[in-house]
Amino acid sequence: MTSYDAVVLAGGAARRLGGADKPGVRVGGRALLDRVLAACADAATTVVVAERRPTVRPVVWAREDPPGGGPLAALAAGLSRTTADVVLVLSADLPFLEERTVRRLLDDLRDARDLHDAGDQHDAGDQHAPHAPHAPGSVDGAMLVDAGGRDQPLVAAYRADALRRGVARLAQEHGGLGGLPLRRLTAGLTLTRVTEPGDSRAAFDCDTWEDIAEARARIREHEHVLDEWITAVKDELGVDLDVDTGVLLDLARDAAHGVARPAAPLTTFLVGYAAAQAKGGPEAVAEAARKAAALAARWADEDKPDEDKPDASKPDNPPGGDGTATSTATSTATSTSTSTAPDAG
Repeated sequence: MTSYDAVVLAGGAARRLGGADKPGVRVGGRALLDRVLAACADAATTVVVAERRPTVRPVVWAREDPPGGGPLAALAAGLSRTTADVVLVLSADLPFLEERTVRRLLDDLRDARDLHDAGDQHDAGDQHAPHAPHAPGSVDGAMLVDAGGRDQPLVAAYRADALRRGVARLAQEHGGLGGLPLRRLTAGLTLTRVTEPGDSRAAFDCDTWEDIAEARARIREHEHVLDEWITAVKDELGVDLDVDTGVLLDLARDAAHGVARPAAPLTTFLVGYAAAQAKGGPEAVAEAARKAAALAARWADEDKPDEDKPDASKPDNPPGGDGTATSTATSTATSTSTSTAPDAG
């Protein structure tokens, strides 16, 4: 895994939202900013360039100079608080950004750099050999390209040194960074482009209330709503645990059908509580769920007619093979004991 820092740009006037606090607008019960922070949760340091606000996980705060100076000034402010060689740059209004997109950007940047380094080593070994035809020039970043073919510089991973050089050059040329568009920086970088997968909407951003409404409607669609809800609950409760939801759903079904409908939520709650008491992770949840599911099956089995279930009065593996030897021996022993006992009189 590539170690990286993240810079999230969460400022801006949000004019098309009527000046609303866009990073704080909730989609699926979670603030847009928190949704983005979840996608880069494994960053070594996450810098948010904006006014301070409550967030679901700790971040470093920064402000651009001058305040409201635009995305390039904000990026420079965030960059100054990072130390990693690779910096992930994101906007704070991406409701569908996922960790898999972040990982792909980082992996593509690493692979492109490795390919370039391999080409350099090839040349160094043979000064007369032509440059490796498949090795690109020095790669400064990996940028997402949305389904419409548009570059997304605020969904990208960059080499930190390339960003710093570019920012310093622009600041010197223009006497500052205020008001400069981000494309002034990215135009001078060598970038590899990562096409957004067809099933992803990672580049979808919320600039208008219509965008917000579309995002809220999408996460309530049948194929998304359960994952969205579970993620929202974990964020709200501060739970960082990935579990097999299918196992818990099966357990809830078995408890509801085999015991009573209210048993479903109570049983799954107790499973989670038992796993927490054991200080375990996903494995502890799975083991507690297995035990509870077995109990629900035994409970339901008692409602079957006696002829449809095993005879619990007989041992599973009697010494005599079918259970008769043990009962006969016991009967004989009892009879002998009775007949040979001394007369009480």
